[in-house]
Amino acid sequence: MEPSTNIVRISSGEPEEPEENITYMDALLYKAAAEGRIEEFNSHPKLQLESLKTPNHDNVLHVNLATPEYYAKFYVGILSSRYLPLFYLFFRSFLWISIYKRNSKKRSNFIEQILVKCPSLLLQKNAKGQTPLHVAARNGHSAIVKLLIRSCAKARDGDLEKLGMDQVNAVREMLRITDQESDTALHVAAQYGDVEMVEGLLELEDPDFPYSANKNQKTPLYLAAEIGNRGVLSVLLDKSKSTGQGGPTVEQLCMQQLWLKTQRQQR
Repeated sequence: MEPSTNIVRISSGEPEEPEENITYMDALLYKAAAEGRIEEFNSHPKLQLESLKTPNHDNVLHVNLATPEYYAKFYVGILSSRYLPLFYLFFRSFLWISIYKRNSKKRSNFIEQILVKCPSLLLQKNAKGQTPLHVAARNGHSAIVKLLIRSCAKARDGDLEKLGMDQVNAVREMLRITDQESDTALHVAAQYGDVEMVEGLLELEDPDFPYSANKNQKTPLYLAAEIGNRGVLSVLLDKSKSTGQGGPTVEQLCMQQLWLKTQRQQR
């Protein structure tokens, strides 16, 4: 089984010289990436992972991380229906959480082994300008966000405090990459209110670095205030000395929310 290589064509119908060598992954490799089956990639040692992508320029990491972590929590919520016996609910919930943890471990192992094969995948962007870190943040993979940061620094677990400045700067470069909406991974994590993830993203960041507003003129601090997440707000204010550049201030948002609340009360 060999992936097919495609040539991008322009509107005139003449072949265009691609900016990079892209090999489009076939359905079997796509499924293997989504399910985290590393054996499929080990069985094809000649695969060039840095060029293996989908038509949307998702690499193997993008594909794997596109499945959110919270699906198990959602399913457990469904199981809490009062129409089911309590013991049955407990058993099913325990079973599903066990599966969830096992799948999370499988995902971590897959990503670790893929990055050993091709570390450059960390900084690759898809068609939306998103790195694997963006996709991990958007889909609630808190543990994977920390894994990607460790991988970028080329450090082992527990060694983050011993990193040299070259490694720290490499991590910060990855953290500050923006997508087509000018969102960093921190913007995404703040928008979804994930405290653990925000803490992980700021662990090695320069506290004086100002995260600018995105295309919607919103900074990470503003996004956290917008959804009313006090935990994320507390972390951002505690670990970041600079609240960001551009966009409306948190004070303006609070005044707007107060005005809206007053208008609703007057109706």
